Amino acid sequence: MKIVFNKPFNGLRDDIESLSAIPFQGKFMSFSVLNASKKLMQNLCMSFFVLSTLNANALDISMKPISDKLKFQADETKWLKIGAGYRGTGAWTENIGTGNINEGRYSNDNARIYLNGQFGPYLKFEVNTECYFCNNTQAGANPRMSYNILDAIVKFEYNRYLNVWGGRMLAPTERGELNGPFFHATHDGFKTPFFSQDFSTSYGNNNGAGMYGRDDGATFWGSAEPKVVPGTFSYAMGIFRGLRSQNNFGPNPNDSVLMAARFTYNFLNPEKNPGYYTAGTYYGKAGDILALAFGMSHQKNGAGSAAHRSDFLGFVGDLLFEKVLPNDLGVATINAEYKQFYAKYDLAAFNDKDCFCMFDGKSWTVTGLYMFPMKIGVGHFQPYGRYTSVQPNHASTRNEIEAGLNYIIDGFNARVSAYYQHGDLITKGLNYSPFAVGGPALDAYKLSFQLQI
Repeated sequence: MKIVFNKPFNGLRDDIESLSAIPFQGKFMSFSVLNASKKLMQNLCMSFFVLSTLNANALDISMKPISDKLKFQADETKWLKIGAGYRGTGAWTENIGTGNINEGRYSNDNARIYLNGQFGPYLKFEVNTECYFCNNTQAGANPRMSYNILDAIVKFEYNRYLNVWGGRMLAPTERGELNGPFFHATHDGFKTPFFSQDFSTSYGNNNGAGMYGRDDGATFWGSAEPKVVPGTFSYAMGIFRGLRSQNNFGPNPNDSVLMAARFTYNFLNPEKNPGYYTAGTYYGKAGDILALAFGMSHQKNGAGSAAHRSDFLGFVGDLLFEKVLPNDLGVATINAEYKQFYAKYDLAAFNDKDCFCMFDGKSWTVTGLYMFPMKIGVGHFQPYGRYTSVQPNHASTRNEIEAGLNYIIDGFNARVSAYYQHGDLITKGLNYSPFAVGGPALDAYKLSFQLQI
């Protein structure tokens, strides 16, 4: 056996329960100095213009890794790779009504260990772990923290046209889910309502439909070049356990399964990701990208309560456009997404303890980013703006604007983000009940870190 050190690859996709909807819960540290947080974005922008007058290098789209992924290799078809990832956020909030800045908090968003391998010409596996409940539970909740298996996948990859994965994995629906938190273009990536696997907090028991975007099942995926229209067509279709109910608790006593599918057409360069995983940007390394996708998910009796149940049907359309500008002028990126969910349970279900009260309505979000070509210090600056609107059919609309600045040190392997958010998306969160009390609009100032090896 020989040991080889390789560059990190983009084959470890992750997803998480709504940190963006409930970002100030969980295990936090307190900050004592808060008054300067309101000027965080202004100071960073001023720093960029000062630094830009210094000696700057041209755009380095190769993004050299800060550390190599460890690979144990017996031969070309027998190897094992190990990696790890961490994300964390410091946050300060200001109430629009009072103008007061609340206490600063720090959250451990993700702490993961990755294990990938191959043990034959066509057989691979993937096992990833996560710190469950590290950032989405109230003080005193039980469990407070649990380090568990996130993904456990056996893979039969025969050719580009037809492959099968089985185990616990991401259900193929939207780009946001398949990006995972580590491969979004922005740190706080999850803004629109979740599909079933990411809406729940337990697996297949008493209102569990998966967790962190994962569910138990099988996915068929592949790609081809139809030649009718220039480009590459990709598909991923899966069948999963979905929402399960026990002892007349929940809307699905007959154990109907969940179906999910995603179809993508890349009109320019293809996205070269492992399996059906995606990314929110490629920092120009993949050339020009124009990807248009459609996804859906359906489960009979997949929403509501035992007394007031309904089917669940969700559709999503998303777009990724990335342009490497000519004459070394940088990289421009646009992400856009539209969702329409149908969960027609009676509103009385909101009063039932066993209600799996899925979102019913529409939502959309759009993000624009620009990465400067010059390298300043050890990385590239990437300012961006984002707008999100969530419109439930039976509850109040919630909106949010976001403006931020990413500092790209090594693509998704090392990134620092400073950003400002304004709106009521945070305070209203996932509660789509017509009886819920609305939350106020807030200003939030955040500083986030991401590191992978």
